[in-house]
Amino acid sequence: MIDFLYQWVLAPFVEFAFMRRALVACLALALGSAPVGLFLVMRRMSLVGDAMSHAVLPGAAVGFLIAGLSLPAMSLGGFVAGVLVAGFAGLATRFTEIKEDASFAAFYLLSLAIGVLLVSSSGSNVDLMHLLFGSVLAVDDAALLLVASVASVTLLTLAVIYRPLLLESLDPVFLRAVGGHGSVWHLLFLLLVVLNLVSGFQALGTLMSVGLMMLPAICSRLWAATVGGMLLAAFLIAALAGMGGLLLSYHVELPSGPCIILLAGLFYIVSLFVAPQGGVLPRLLRQRHLES
Repeated sequence: MIDFLYQWVLAPFVEFAFMRRALVACLALALGSAPVGLFLVMRRMSLVGDAMSHAVLPGAAVGFLIAGLSLPAMSLGGFVAGVLVAGFAGLATRFTEIKEDASFAAFYLLSLAIGVLLVSSSGSNVDLMHLLFGSVLAVDDAALLLVASVASVTLLTLAVIYRPLLLESLDPVFLRAVGGHGSVWHLLFLLLVVLNLVSGFQALGTLMSVGLMMLPAICSRLWAATVGGMLLAAFLIAALAGMGGLLLSYHVELPSGPCIILLAGLFYIVSLFVAPQGGVLPRLLRQRHLES
């Protein structure tokens, strides 16, 4: 039994450096992305995360066209594109009758189309697939440093703005009434969203990076009743999905990014039935207990 566990769980990380780097990258992404995803869920902005993940594509594509597969160029381009989309969507919401989610949807679709056209016109299908889906097994030291740095900045920033951001997420009307500058915390939070999506696209691609941000956060609402518990649950689920996805990718020879997101999605489906805070089976058991 011990030999079986070693061969299937520990051996890939002990024997191969690229697996160890990929694992560290997944853990760092879980540390940074999971808390951001939970605040997106609490603010009812889950689909905004998906929109922002597409919004970074044209900037990453411009960086790719200028400097090739250069991590600094693509990361800077993706960050600028994400900030511009967030800014334009905010302006459209402020000065028109369009709601924020609709503004993000419109601008992310435009950004996605521009990004695909840019890469397709000057690159190959391999380049496009790399930008869209990434490869966590190909994470090098520079990408690992970027992911770890973004995770550190995210945790430090959230620690500083935690109370006003939580209040702005749960009761923005009260925060405005007491002069709490809710728009400032909203802007800082959107910057954190963009930063984490940019750090994740190198490993998981622009289409998959949002999965590790949102799926564990959504699951955590079903497993914990407090915000602190949800934050811990979201990180643990993201970390387990990352490690399990890497092992599945290694043993079955499948792409690593989709394997990670697939496991996170399967965990969500299981949570729908057995999670104590909102699962179907616990609710039925409580209902029967009350009826009896």
